[in-house]
Amino acid sequence: MGNLAERISDSELEVMHLLWEAGTPLPISEIRIALQQRRGWEATTVKTLVNRLVAKNVLAQEKRNVFYYIPLVSQEEYNSWATSQLIDKLYRGSARNLVAALVNSDSLSDKDIRELRDFFRMEDEK
Repeated sequence: MGNLAERISDSELEVMHLLWEAGTPLPISEIRIALQQRRGWEATTVKTLVNRLVAKNVLAQEKRNVFYYIPLVSQEEYNSWATSQLIDKLYRGSARNLVAALVNSDSLSDKDIRELRDFFRMEDEK
């Protein structure tokens, strides 16, 4: 995941989300159509984003009649990396401070807090 240190931009992340949602390799034409509908992006914009992701080793190209694009990073791997980056950047590596900030900002409902407590109890029992 270290190669992901070359950050994925928000626009590039849109391409990744599309491919993760599809769950199957897609040709550039389908990527382009979907992102044109979702975001109104031009074909050249989509091609540029896809090429950047290939250069960052986050997407692979598979030659069939045309190139199909396959994520080399799962959504779970990306989310884990992005969470670590957020914790490092905003909370100096302290996940506890992140959770405290969420609790103090009323971002977590009582139900969320109960679910987190249950999660931590299950982790302790492992």
